[in-house]
Amino acid sequence: MKVLFATSNKAKVRNYKDKLLKEGIELLTLKDIDIHLTIEENGKNAIENAYIKAKAYYDELGIPTIGMDNNLFIEGIPDELQPGVFVRRINGRELNDDEMIEHYTKLVNKYGGKLKARWIYGMVLINHNKTYEYSWSYDDFYLVSRVNEKRNPGYPLDSISIDGKLNKCFVDMTEEDRTKNKKQEKDDEVIAFIINSLSKNSF
Repeated sequence: MKVLFATSNKAKVRNYKDKLLKEGIELLTLKDIDIHLTIEENGKNAIENAYIKAKAYYDELGIPTIGMDNNLFIEGIPDELQPGVFVRRINGRELNDDEMIEHYTKLVNKYGGKLKARWIYGMVLINHNKTYEYSWSYDDFYLVSRVNEKRNPGYPLDSISIDGKLNKCFVDMTEEDRTKNKKQEKDDEVIAFIINSLSKNSF
């Protein structure tokens, strides 16, 4: 079964692609298809933006489609500076990975050099005109102003994120570390959500 993951961000797909393939589910990304839509992500939260992306591509292609979005909230900064749904879009402009690292390190440095933060993720799968939603969060980490030289393309803030339990930068974490801080458990739950949602409307 082919399923479109409506993203060109390899990092968002990486954690799920191989395991889903073992279940007979092939994840396609926007780079695998010849259609690129202009979509206004004007939702109020991660689920709404995920739905907007999934619905646009599902209506265009008619195949099972996944949309995903993530929101960021940082403690200790003014409300007007909270990224929220605009993690990459700063002052109306879409930042690349390097620009994101520069922007957030300056922000963190201005407000103390180490700030607790929280990711909220939303995923929507549309299949046979039925919509399935899943949301999860990760809040035991800090953003710091010191930048790790390693990069995770698509998730640049991993280079300035420190796990609260392991005191380790995200880009330095091993698979064993991901098990310890339950990140792998979250990935497995997302995979189960995708499989279960597709099985409700099997082909």
